[in-house]
Amino acid sequence: MAKPSSADGRTRSSVQIFIVVGLCCFFYILGAWQRSGFGKGDSIALEITKKGADCNIVPNLSFDSHHGGEFSKIDEVDSKVFEPCDARYTDYTPCQDQQRAMTFPRENMNYRERHCPRVEEKLHCLIPAPNGYVTPFPWPKSRDYVPYANAPYKSLTVEKAIQNWIQYEGNVFRFPGGGTQFPQGADKYIDQIASVIPIKNGTVRTALDTGCGVASWGAYLWSRNVIAMSFAPRDSHEAQVQFALERGVPAVIGVLGTIKTPYPSAAFDMAHCSRCLIPWGANDGMYMMEVDRVLRPGGYWVLSGPPINWKVNYKAWQRPKDDLEEEQRKIEEVAKLLCWEKKSEKAEIAIWQKTVDSESCRSKQEDSSVKFCESTDADDVWYKKMEACVTPNSKVSGGDLKPFPQRLYAIPPRIASGSVPGVSAETFQDDNKMWKKHVNAYKKINRLLDSGRYRNIMDMNAGLGSFAAAIQSPKLWVMNVVPTIAEKNTLGVIYERGLIGIYHDWCEGFSTYPRTYDLIHSHGLFSLYSDKCSIEDILLEMDRILRPEGAVIFRDEVDIVIKVKKLVRGMRWNTKMVDHEDGPLVPEKILIAVKQYWVTGSNSTSTQ
Repeated sequence: MAKPSSADGRTRSSVQIFIVVGLCCFFYILGAWQRSGFGKGDSIALEITKKGADCNIVPNLSFDSHHGGEFSKIDEVDSKVFEPCDARYTDYTPCQDQQRAMTFPRENMNYRERHCPRVEEKLHCLIPAPNGYVTPFPWPKSRDYVPYANAPYKSLTVEKAIQNWIQYEGNVFRFPGGGTQFPQGADKYIDQIASVIPIKNGTVRTALDTGCGVASWGAYLWSRNVIAMSFAPRDSHEAQVQFALERGVPAVIGVLGTIKTPYPSAAFDMAHCSRCLIPWGANDGMYMMEVDRVLRPGGYWVLSGPPINWKVNYKAWQRPKDDLEEEQRKIEEVAKLLCWEKKSEKAEIAIWQKTVDSESCRSKQEDSSVKFCESTDADDVWYKKMEACVTPNSKVSGGDLKPFPQRLYAIPPRIASGSVPGVSAETFQDDNKMWKKHVNAYKKINRLLDSGRYRNIMDMNAGLGSFAAAIQSPKLWVMNVVPTIAEKNTLGVIYERGLIGIYHDWCEGFSTYPRTYDLIHSHGLFSLYSDKCSIEDILLEMDRILRPEGAVIFRDEVDIVIKVKKLVRGMRWNTKMVDHEDGPLVPEKILIAVKQYWVTGSNSTSTQ
């Protein structure tokens, strides 16, 4: 093969420089109307075009494709145009649709679990934003204030008025940080917990909040360097998970019901229930056993509210003493069976710690004739039935973890033990280096990436979590999704790094409201699903969960990227194609997309 001439090298370098410069200008202008927050940024962008960035640094080159003409042909082909859905679908969640839910049994909350539409029932239209929709406030202001137009539901302001959940003030909702069990504020409540649990030193990094309400507990843990995965059912109280995500707090729609939670075993350092109305002692302790499965050895379980301290509170709770006493007895019995040690019970807060001594615990459990789960893979949970059985502790999950943030780049115990086939300490370190390089390239293309403009970020095919690690910042969080069809189950590794994530099958809708992510990252996802389900359906789901003026980064093989680019042309997305940072000869390409601003009842967008 002939060695490229220096002239060829200079030309290729010039092309790459032009592409980067052109995209920086593209996103500089997009940044102006994105920051406006009202989808009326055309005039701002025009002024910047006139007065601002110099986008003609390499005037002798065009932004045409340099890949054998394949890309240039895309614009010559008419794209399918996707029409807006009816306004009644503004808050549509495909797998938690209320009408479908009511056709399922109410026993054990089955009707509130995931029940997805059949392929022929899927919507093939674009979910509209409500009139007046605006870009959320940046963090940390978003923790306390949410624009009314983004989630125009006031029932919680009445129902939870005395509990300080939420207040309506003009055109915004204010979140004072209260909760049913902490009307004086989440910070004081967390201080009580921190007097027992070592939150300050980085030992506790990941938390699970069951029945989270508007997720104030998770919102206030953030300043203590603890990241909580919060979940609550779809509209048990109107828009609670939607409010959480509008605030910039990690949350999904979910419930403890009949199927296992979509998290790996030994994932969380702490689990929490604040008057979450889950019958912990029921079904032979099945729900506590599920918490035990996802709780790391040495992790903590916090339960506040009924039945804790029932002797003092039974009158206020308006419940019979005998019922509350029996409820607590069952909880204590199951906790003992699981070898949880009660560390504290003060006022209405009780805290248990899961044992680290799994061998001693196992012998006690065997003596008590406890039922052990038959599955040999405690991470195989997608649509798997929940059972009243104890998950044996894996030797891997008991591995020592460094405090956060050192944990982020330390070799995770699952990798150190060889539990993830094909992933060694060396490949883990190489993966981190590669993603640091990729993220640095992303930041040059889109300078809003680390500006605070993007708070809620999703990685649709997260691998080892190295994208999230490379982009780690107090300004943002990443929902690391490990597809259920991924070659390697890496979600446990992601949690061991001090990150959060979830299992999901992208042939189905994600368990979230529309417009809940500011930035979506898709690496190799469409190659993974190429023969599994429709690329169109996945793109429409991405459009549903992406905010107006939110961005997407696609990284995939060139033929896949071409198909994606063609389809999203009909979805009101603006796109730019970029070479791999190592040059145009690399078959993997990058497509940057920005969703245009438009609202229900509008056939036009702000970027016409």
